[in-house]
Amino acid sequence: MSSTLADPRLDAFDWTLVRSFLAVLDAGSLSGAAKRLGAHQPTLSRQVAQLEAQLGAPLFERTGRGATPTALALAIADDARAMQEGAERLRHRLTRARAETTGDVRITTSQVAASYLLPPVLAALQLAEPGIRVELVASNALSNLIRREADIAVRMARPAQGSLVARKLADIPIVACAHRDYLARAGTPEVPGDLLRHRLVGYDRDETMVRGLAAGGLPVTRENFHILTDDQLAYGRLLAAGAGVGFVAGYNLSFLSGVVQVLPDLRIPPLPCWLVTHREIRGNPLVRRTFDFLAEQIPAALEGMSAR
Repeated sequence: MSSTLADPRLDAFDWTLVRSFLAVLDAGSLSGAAKRLGAHQPTLSRQVAQLEAQLGAPLFERTGRGATPTALALAIADDARAMQEGAERLRHRLTRARAETTGDVRITTSQVAASYLLPPVLAALQLAEPGIRVELVASNALSNLIRREADIAVRMARPAQGSLVARKLADIPIVACAHRDYLARAGTPEVPGDLLRHRLVGYDRDETMVRGLAAGGLPVTRENFHILTDDQLAYGRLLAAGAGVGFVAGYNLSFLSGVVQVLPDLRIPPLPCWLVTHREIRGNPLVRRTFDFLAEQIPAALEGMSAR
């Protein structure tokens, strides 16, 4: 037996050959086995012959339309059936795994993150998990995960509800910036106080920017801003059009042509990036796989964008 195992003819062992062997063994003939497998009889005969060549001995004695197993066939039958059972278990396991990562996942995040940060991450998710269909909700309104308006949220604030699972992914730097054309006209601010002599682009009802600048040592009021909007995409386009100096997440600069950072030493508190889901949904294999993928890929995407 040891010499058979060492036979180089067995190096390219093919499970298909064993499957064909068992079909003939159980059916008692090539024609019966072909019918059971839905295969062509010549193909089945060729596969059995190939296995016999690898083993160096016949497995069946052809008698009329039947096939009588040899002593070798009976000797290897139990091991062959064990292989068949193992293959069936593997098939069922793969089927279950495929079912667990097939379905819809609803992800919500801000307009800017949905437009700039998540597209390459979600494209990578589709390559890695083609069975997952993503519903991306681009909204600055905080979708309520508790009411299941979304499965996963990417947010710049930690949720307060204890029923939610949150993982902090990164601290996103906030930078002062302006278009080169604007700076050519108005000059480049050298110290934070110079900003008060520039046209500032700010938020309208959202006071996040005012609080952030105050924390960075530059107290400003709504009156210091010359143009205001709470629409984050419009905000970026205003900066790209040369409307003035504004403040954006650092990774946004990759997508705002001609907009450059100014005052690199200005310290504005960063935005924490949180990945959030409901505690109960976290046990769903589909949501868990998506959550873990985002947790791994979003920090890498942020790092790559910041390096551009």
